[in-house]
Amino acid sequence: MTTPTAQAGARSAASPAGSPGAKKRPRSILGIVVNGREREDLIPDGLLLLDYLREVVGLTGTKQGCDGGECGACTVLVDDQPRLSCSTLALQVQGRRVETVEGLTQGGTMSPLQQAFHEKLGAQCGFCTPGMITTAEALLRRNPDPGVDEIKAALGGNLCRCTGYTKIIESVQTAAAARKAAP
Repeated sequence: MTTPTAQAGARSAASPAGSPGAKKRPRSILGIVVNGREREDLIPDGLLLLDYLREVVGLTGTKQGCDGGECGACTVLVDDQPRLSCSTLALQVQGRRVETVEGLTQGGTMSPLQQAFHEKLGAQCGFCTPGMITTAEALLRRNPDPGVDEIKAALGGNLCRCTGYTKIIESVQTAAAARKAAP
């Protein structure tokens, strides 16, 4: 003989998701530093880093392009390295530093790289621009004076449907020159 409690438990295990008594999805606490600020959030274990940044943190600069890791629009920096947030689970970056395009601003103003993209028209429609900028930022941190071939290689995983990339490369070169000239 089963008790009412046992019957309810059996029903909840068989209940479809979203119905009363449905089995809850596993959740974990994510401890992370986003754009210099420490955070702890309770999130579903299967949440993508892209969705965490946009929906939980409220940073919408990171874009969902192809949703398959092929276009680079969702690129963010994880411990200074470019990472596709559409194919990274948020829990995979537990305890690490994540920077988005919003985090590259300095005192509320655009960074030299962001400014260069603006001035040199490297941002066409702007959809791919956050991923381009974060990828270029990683390059400039690694190599403050890259050549054209190095810029092309670094941005090889970032697709833009609006341009032939000339203005994007010029933007990165301009930012590199500005950093070099800065005291």
